[in-house]
Order: sequence, then C-alpha cells, then structure tokens
Amino acid sequence: MALIVDHNKPLSSCPLKISAPLGAALAFLGMRGCLPMFHGSQGCTAFALVMMVRHFREAIPLQTTAMNEISTILGGMEQVEEGLLTIADKAKPEIIGVISTALTETRGEDIAGEVKQIRARRRELDDIAVVDVSAPDYAGSLETGWGKAVTAIINALATPAGGLAKLHQVNLLPGCHLTPGDIEALKDVIGEFGLDVVVLPDLSDSLDGHVADSYVPTTLGGTPVASVREMGRSKLTIAVGEHMRIAAQTLQERTGVPFVLFDRLTGLEAVDRLMVSLSTVAGVPVPARQRRARSQLVDAMLDSHFYFGGRSIAIAAEPALLWSLGKLVTDLGATLVAAVTTQPTGTLSELPAERVIIGDFEDLEDQILESAGCELILANSNGRQAAARLSIPLFRVGFPVFDRLGAAHQVSVGYRGTRDLITRLGNVLIEIPSHGPIPAEHFHGHTAATAG
Repeated sequence: MALIVDHNKPLSSCPLKISAPLGAALAFLGMRGCLPMFHGSQGCTAFALVMMVRHFREAIPLQTTAMNEISTILGGMEQVEEGLLTIADKAKPEIIGVISTALTETRGEDIAGEVKQIRARRRELDDIAVVDVSAPDYAGSLETGWGKAVTAIINALATPAGGLAKLHQVNLLPGCHLTPGDIEALKDVIGEFGLDVVVLPDLSDSLDGHVADSYVPTTLGGTPVASVREMGRSKLTIAVGEHMRIAAQTLQERTGVPFVLFDRLTGLEAVDRLMVSLSTVAGVPVPARQRRARSQLVDAMLDSHFYFGGRSIAIAAEPALLWSLGKLVTDLGATLVAAVTTQPTGTLSELPAERVIIGDFEDLEDQILESAGCELILANSNGRQAAARLSIPLFRVGFPVFDRLGAAHQVSVGYRGTRDLITRLGNVLIEIPSHGPIPAEHFHGHTAATAG
C-alpha cells in the first residue's frame, strides 16, 4: 500500500498539473462540429490553445468571451451572449461548449443560469446544442475538467431508449490519458466482436492528424450530437479510468445502460477483462486475431522481463496514467522509486510504491534524490529539465509532449498496444547499463527464460 502525501505547496516552481478548463476543452474537441468557448480572459484561452497546438500539431478551434476589467466586476453575461451568437453565425457548429474559468468562478457567475436565459430569448441558438461546464482552474486538474465535460454532455444530450429496441452497440467513455491512437485501437477491437461503438468523446476522429479537404471553423470530426442521443440504445457502457466513473454513472441513471469501469486497459490482466466483457455482450468468442495478439504480448513479456527486473523507475503523470504505467512496470519487475501526480484518487493507495506525492516536478526530483537511485523517468515534456539536471533518460508520456513527433498516435492499450509499449520501454532500458550482460542460457528458449 502506498502512502498518499499531499504537499499542497503555496508555490509550484515546476508544475505538473494541467488546468481543468483545458481538460474540458479537450473533451469538447472530441465532438463533431464543435467550437469550445472559454468564459474568461484572452490569456486563459491563449495559454490552453498554445499547449494543445504544440502537443497535437494541429489547428485547434477554441474561442473566448474575452473578459476585461469592467465585465469581470459587473458580470459577463453580455460577453457570453455575444460569443454564442458570433460562433453560431460564423462557424455554424453542431455544439458549443461554454467552459468557465477561475476568473468567472471566483466572481460567482451563474453560467448555467445565464446560458439558459440566453437560449430562451435567442432563437438563433435553437438548432445548436449549448453545453455549459463549471471547471475552474483552482479545482482539480486535466482529468477533472475532462470528466466534468463528458458528464455535462451526457446530461444535456443523452436520452433513454424508451420503447426503441436496443442496438448491437456499446458506449465507450475513454479517459483523458488515452491518446487518439489508443481510442482508434479500442474502436478496432470492439469492431472485431461485431459491435458498433459510440465514443464520447472521440479524439481519434478529430485530433488524429488528418488533413481536411477544405477549411472548417469547428472540429474536423468527432462524435455527432445525434450519436450521443442514441447512447441509451446501447447494451453496455465501457468506461476507462477512475475519473470516468461519474460520467458512466450519470449515463446509467439517465438511460438505464449498465456500465463496466476499467481502471486501465494496459497490461495482460486488464485487457483479458475487456475481452471477457466484449465477448459476453456480443455473444461471440474472442476473435482469433485477439487470441494471437495475446500470445504475442505474453512472448514480449517473457522477452523483456530481464530488462525490467530490478530496474528503478520514476513516474510523474495524471492519476489514471500513473496507475496504468506504474502497474505495468512493477508487474514486469521494476521498482517504482518515485511517483508524483496531480490529485488524490482512491486507487493510487494500492500502487506498489512507498509513497505517491500530490505535487510537481520539484517533488519528483526530491523523491529521486532521496532514493537509492533511478534509471528512467516517465513524464511529459515538461519533465525534461528535471531529467537533464539528474542525468536520467526521459521517456515521454501523457500531455503535453511537444518536443517529439507522433504523440497523438502512440498506442498503449489492448494486447498489441501493451506489447509495443513494453518493447519501447525495454529498448530504452537496454541502453542503460545496469545488471551487466544477460547470460546466454536465458535466450535458448522460453523454458529457460521462464525458469530464470
């Protein structure tokens, strides 16, 4: 059992946490024809926009109410109304996400009430879904904003199936720690069982790096509003990550669709549970292709565990990603000498580490220096300074990754994704001298390898 330590420092010199409004905006970017709008200052929006552009290397549609000193004091309802009408006229979106920020939340604005009043008197907005989300910067992190946005979309759009027949489909609620590549891989796996899938939100269709045929002022793809309204006709909801529990529960309460929550979909045991769930709901055996992929993963684990065994690894990431990566590397025999995240969650106390610190990259450095040694750091690109100071290699994961190409296409879920992640990590560890050469007898066959 890990001890959860919340440093709650008044000053963070090298922050790990990403703001909740950015997480909410990222979720809305997985909706088709969407244009999120921050209700705050221009600086709030510009900072989030730059981070997403650098990570995805794509044009990001994001607007702002551009609050100034006067509207901050007197109220920003006029800015919200003007922003909604301008977006409706210029961009013709299917959906607009109105996201509060610390600026407006600190003042105590009733965003939901304002949006309701505006829609009541403005017929121009009748054919557009307008979803408001309370996601102040000072409460939670990237995961928090993402989860709140998905829950708000469900509350606004999802409806019970009524007398309509159930469709041969499932709902997928991916956590914010999954890349567009991860989501696409999960869609492919579900499709192999003959099931259709509604993904909320679907970044694999909007931020996967494709080039549009013509300029589009909104998102280039994603989940249509109409599909969200059909989620009540699904047989099952699959949620990934503890921060998606509330969204899954909300969907069940509104539509009656049962859900299963996976704390992770990286690792042999976790993917096995997914396969059992999909096989049960589809009424078919696990496809031969997935059985083959499982065998390849087992082989990769046998091949790589010599390079993970006894190695010292540090991780700094959002809770769901920390849990997923931490469980994987320790299952393969590595020791987690430092673990830092952005907020406490119930599952992290079960992480095989001495402590999990709620803090920043400074805490990561301190924890590494206190340990007997560390050979590899897993963190986003903001961890590169700490890695350089400590002369420890950095394996980039999470958000943002702005100094490497292809971050959005990395896959670490499912049998194949886990296999490829193990291979990438193992290759890095091979380059780091530790236990000396591997005895030749270990390579004579899997029987010898297993015995070793």
